[in-house]
Amino acid sequence: MKFATPRNSRNAAQRRCRAFTLAEVLAAMLFLAIVIPAAIEAMHIASLAGEVGARKGSAARIADRVLNESLVMTNWNTGQQKGTVTEGGREFNWTLSSQAWPQDSALQMVTAEVKFTAQGKDYSVKLETLATQPGVTTMNLTK
Repeated sequence: MKFATPRNSRNAAQRRCRAFTLAEVLAAMLFLAIVIPAAIEAMHIASLAGEVGARKGSAARIADRVLNESLVMTNWNTGQQKGTVTEGGREFNWTLSSQAWPQDSALQMVTAEVKFTAQGKDYSVKLETLATQPGVTTMNLTK
């Protein structure tokens, strides 16, 4: 027959203190059940924002290129133009249009709009500038 010694009872007490109780385990599981979906949703939103930001940068570059090329080639005033550019395996649809600028009849507002999709949603980027018709001069206001 073995008698409990102070040393044996101290070891048993230490072993009991090292374990988690059922209530602590359930509380931890409840906490994880709340935190994990919120963290996954935050990662999804961050991923979408990163993807949209990268594609907006590409769309802005394409709009700038389309706008500059049309101004240099002076074909911006031939009506609405459309096209598609593939960059990085993604398609970007662009539209170039011009309309009279209300403040000065000699100027036209030329608009390049690039449309794209990111994770199932449609987005667009617009760049606008003022241009004069080829051969038309404007008044010089400097003295």
